[in-house]
Amino acid sequence: MTPWQSGDIEVNKLKLHYTRTGGDKPPVVLAHGFSDDGLCWTPVAELLEADYDVIMVDARGHGKSDMPKRGAGRGGLAGDLAGVIMGLGLKRPAVLGHSMGAATALGLAGAYPDLPRAILLEDPPPWWMPTPPGRRPTRPDISLVDLKRKTREELIAHQHAHSATWSEAELGPWADSKLRFSFDFLSRNRWPAVDWPVLLKRITCPTLLITADADMGAMVPPEAATIFRDLVPQAKVVHIAGAGHSIRREQFAQYMEIVKTFLVETRR
Repeated sequence: MTPWQSGDIEVNKLKLHYTRTGGDKPPVVLAHGFSDDGLCWTPVAELLEADYDVIMVDARGHGKSDMPKRGAGRGGLAGDLAGVIMGLGLKRPAVLGHSMGAATALGLAGAYPDLPRAILLEDPPPWWMPTPPGRRPTRPDISLVDLKRKTREELIAHQHAHSATWSEAELGPWADSKLRFSFDFLSRNRWPAVDWPVLLKRITCPTLLITADADMGAMVPPEAATIFRDLVPQAKVVHIAGAGHSIRREQFAQYMEIVKTFLVETRR
C-alpha cells in the first residue's frame, strides 16, 4: 500500500484537516463522531484502502482542524463536509459517518443531494423523532475534562478497562483524539435550525442505517428505525446485536462485512 497522505483544505474560512489513502479508486469519505477525529477510522480505512480512496476528515474543533471564533458558520458541519468534497474534487463519494458524523452525512445528503453516491450511518442521534430518546449509557460517564487530565497511556488503560471488546488498534487513535479535541466546539458550535423529517425526505441516494442494542447504549431504538425508513423509503436498515453506540469497535468483523457489501452494491 502507498503511504497515506495528510493535508489541509480551506472551507468556510476554516482550515480543515484530512488524511487520505489515495489512489485512482472510488472515494469513500469517513465522518467521525463527537470528540473523535479522522484517524479514529484507521482500522476501517486499512480494510477499505485496497479498493477505495478513503478520506478521513477532522471535523471543525476536532483533530487538527480549526474551530471558528464564533457561531456555526455557513452550513455547519454538513456544509463543511460538502466543502471538503467539492474542494478535493471528489466525484460522488460514499459517505460513512458515526454518531455526530452520521448526522453530518444525513445533513449533507438532504441539503446537497447530488454530492454523495450513498450514505452509511452508524448509530446517528435520532433527531427525526418527535421526542428523540436519550442514550442510555452502560457505565457512568467520565467527562472530557477528566479525560484530558490523563496521559495518553492512562487514557488507553482507562478505555481498555471499560471497553474490553475494542481492539488494540482502536485505543491509540481514540486516546489521541481526546487529547486533541477543542473545548471551543462545545461553546461555539451550533447545528443550524433543521426540520429533520423534511430534510430526510429530500435524501435520494442509497442509504444504510446500522443500528445496535439500545440497552447497551445505542441511540436508535426499533421505533426510530421504523420512522426513519418511512422518511427515507430507499433506506436499508441492518441491526448488529451485541453492540452499543460504537458499533464498529464492538462488533468489527460483522460491521465491516455489512459496510463492504453495501459499498459494492452502490459502487456503480
